[in-house]
Amino acid sequence: MAAADSATASSSSPPECPAAPSIPTDPDFLSCVLQPPTSSSSRPDADYATLRRLLLRRKPPSALQHRMAFLGQEWRCNDNGYVAYRNFLLRRIDGGSAQSTPSNSGRWAPSPVHAILSEADSWNYMRDLRSNSGVLNQAISIGSKQSDTERHVRFAEPAYSFVGVHCIFDNCKASVTILKFGRANSDLLAYGAADGSLMVCQVSEPPSVLQKMIGHSKNITDFDFSSNNQYIASCSLDKTVRVWEISKGTCIRVVYGVSSQLCICFHPVNNNLLLVGNANKEINAINFSTGRVISKLNFDDAVTALDIDHTGQFIFAGDAQGYIYTVSVNSHTGSLSRTHKNKSSKSKSPITTIQYRTFSLMARCPVLLSCAQDGNLSFFSITTDAKGYLTLICSLKLASRVQTIRASFCPLLSLEKGEFIVTGSEDANVYFYDLARPKNSCVNKLQGHGSPVIGVAWNHGENFLASSDSDGTVIVWKRSKTS
Repeated sequence: MAAADSATASSSSPPECPAAPSIPTDPDFLSCVLQPPTSSSSRPDADYATLRRLLLRRKPPSALQHRMAFLGQEWRCNDNGYVAYRNFLLRRIDGGSAQSTPSNSGRWAPSPVHAILSEADSWNYMRDLRSNSGVLNQAISIGSKQSDTERHVRFAEPAYSFVGVHCIFDNCKASVTILKFGRANSDLLAYGAADGSLMVCQVSEPPSVLQKMIGHSKNITDFDFSSNNQYIASCSLDKTVRVWEISKGTCIRVVYGVSSQLCICFHPVNNNLLLVGNANKEINAINFSTGRVISKLNFDDAVTALDIDHTGQFIFAGDAQGYIYTVSVNSHTGSLSRTHKNKSSKSKSPITTIQYRTFSLMARCPVLLSCAQDGNLSFFSITTDAKGYLTLICSLKLASRVQTIRASFCPLLSLEKGEFIVTGSEDANVYFYDLARPKNSCVNKLQGHGSPVIGVAWNHGENFLASSDSDGTVIVWKRSKTS
């Protein structure tokens, strides 16, 4: 009987358990305090990402709106937690599913996601991007029925978003063939024209032309600033190399050649050394002080573009048949020796741009960009231990050009796995491309020129982009702030 009573009592009232400690159960709070477990393994924790997505999915609509209000602020990458949160928003906005992979990690644009297109973009281009919605306004509404192109542009990186035109220089009556900003300088801009004139300007308020240097009788093909921005060395189709003192606007040295001088750069370590490529299939090392050629190296065709690494050990040169050479240079004696020869593409088109960069987020090593006149853009990794050996990582084919159009790397602001470049075009637009994205590679474009855009260049602070066209107009674009 006692046993029966005991059984009855236990079935009617369960034994009391110790009181559990009070813990917060708010999913919003848990999703914020939850941190990825520390582990010696470098592989991502799928359980952590899944749990965070689950908590965020259970959040009420008011919490989602609260998060959306802060999309314009800087969001620091938080490993899988950041990826899961971003993918959660993408699912809610686009109605699809996003995989949480390291390749999807990135940083939100600091400006609102609906206002990243440049103010200089034409209404026709914006209409093309929103052909499915049919709305003609500058705000891209967040909806579930949008094309891949719209979605990609809407979440583009802030490096390719511009607030408009900063200033315009239109005092040149001939085609502006080359333009560059000063070294480690965000204000000094120079550009050379087809009539042989060389302009030096300042882009800060108020923008103005500082010097107009006259001396070349034909097209200026290239120029370079010295490391202290006191001098400019220029080369031309008139077969001469000229050195200019910027403060006085005068030519202090002329070096005469036997053929058109096509490309030039100062040695980064020894500024007394000038490296010049010409139509006579040579690279000449010239003593800046004396104007004498101290060494030369022969190639298979005209040397049309060159750049040098930051250590001054290697020159990368492109020729008129599309080949790219790695040249070893002695910074003390100026002696040159060829180490490697690479083909940028299957065609035999002149190389218009060679640009070196010390580091790439995509390649994790020094890289090289080459642009050919037939529209081939190639991206190489550089193996310094193998004397500058080049390995092709990716390439992009654009429309063939008649003009000698140049390209440039974009600022290192994107955390996405890609390599972004900017280039001119013969349809008068400035285009931004991702070389690692075969489809939908164009991430933005700027419209403002009235003729083919030939040259592009970033300033040191990377807040200004300058572009020049065949009518002699130079436009300085102001990039959106990133913080």
